[in-house]
Amino acid sequence: MVTRFDTISFLTDYGTTDEFVGVVKAVIRDLAPHVTVVDLTHGIPPFDVQAGALALARCIAYVPAGVVLAVIDPGVGTTRRAVAIEVAGGAGVRVGPDNGLLAPAVAVAGGAERAVELTNPEYQLATPGATFAGRDVFAPAAAHLCNGVPLTELGPEIDPGLLLPATVPLPRTEPAEDDGREVVFAQVLWVDRYGNCQLNVGPDDLPEDWGPHVQLRYHTHTTFADPSGMQTRSAIRATSFADLGGGTVGLVLDSYGMLAVCLDQRSAAEELGLTAGDQVILSALDAPPAPTTPVTLAPRPQ
Repeated sequence: MVTRFDTISFLTDYGTTDEFVGVVKAVIRDLAPHVTVVDLTHGIPPFDVQAGALALARCIAYVPAGVVLAVIDPGVGTTRRAVAIEVAGGAGVRVGPDNGLLAPAVAVAGGAERAVELTNPEYQLATPGATFAGRDVFAPAAAHLCNGVPLTELGPEIDPGLLLPATVPLPRTEPAEDDGREVVFAQVLWVDRYGNCQLNVGPDDLPEDWGPHVQLRYHTHTTFADPSGMQTRSAIRATSFADLGGGTVGLVLDSYGMLAVCLDQRSAAEELGLTAGDQVILSALDAPPAPTTPVTLAPRPQ
């Protein structure tokens, strides 16, 4: 039975200033005019495979059945493989470079069932160069799959177990050097438009005996609190942004089930000096943090 798809969910680091996204979508439209292309995002930082993998993992539970086309490809034109990966009993195919970008989205769907390397020139565009695989290799493959071309026509089958894994950091728990109490070493995975800093920590990753008050220690990009270069802030675990009073830092369970460092209607990233990739050390506080009030200093007289 031939499977035809009618949706391609599309994620890249192309941005929208240049014509790259439009050209890829034009190729798909020309080859498979019945297909709807859903733009997940094209704002992934250039070459940031980990950020793209995490964004794709966040999206994947909500995308329609069909083809996922993801292109963040710093190895374009090299020996890295271009692949199509079948998941969920053929209900979906992930198309993109074999560099770890697709791995979380494949895992969320239950793992790879079949995979092929995209090498058949009959299902690619002739190209003057090797630097735009999104247009010349990945978009045609996605479109032809939507037209019902069997996966194995696109190239030879490869062992799914040999696909490159994602490099998604995991939290770790260790005893503190001073008192032996558990501390959690986390990492900022993502900073959203509002400045909320998602950590690689879910509520089950914190020790059960921790109360609602948590201490954060991290290197800041704006100011240093002590000679070691570490900043220390108190935070409270909260269920919504509105639960945080003025100046109170919160650990809020976000819409993806992860804990995020937040402020109410303000950018935690900007005010705390955090960015994606930063390490944040979490530890329990026995007493609630003292309330803080933002202060605006008047200009110094000249």
